[in-house]
Amino acid sequence: MNNVEINKQAKLSQHFTLAELTKTNTKIKNVPNEAQVENLKRLCGWLERLRRRWNNIYGEGNDPIIINSGYRSPEVNKAIGGVVGSNHLTGCAVDIHVYGLEQLIRYAAILLDISDLNNEDFDELLLERSPKGTYWLHFAVRPHNNRRKVRLIQT
Repeated sequence: MNNVEINKQAKLSQHFTLAELTKTNTKIKNVPNEAQVENLKRLCGWLERLRRRWNNIYGEGNDPIIINSGYRSPEVNKAIGGVVGSNHLTGCAVDIHVYGLEQLIRYAAILLDISDLNNEDFDELLLERSPKGTYWLHFAVRPHNNRRKVRLIQT
């Protein structure tokens, strides 16, 4: 698998590329299979709606959603200390960069509204904070059996 290359510029949705959702700070190859790419596309549908609502309500123009982490191969997940069985491994999860607690809460509220208004479930909505005080939003959507797990987590 180390010789496999992917088209990083491939669009998963209007505003999100495969490169954004497979980037890693490791030097380990991070190549999703077709099923994982389909999961990323489903996730990007939610991200597009988040982006649109954020820009309609709070944005100053066309603010992007910044991805910290999306799909992770088992090797990448292990190297960064990811949770065993993480939704990132199947392309069903994304960690979204936020500029502080207020934006974290607003993103979470928008995603909850999207879920309720469209009668669609998500698997995880985790408001996370590192010991250094950095915040990010972990959001996951599975093809089936979503749990609607909402948590505040101090890592």
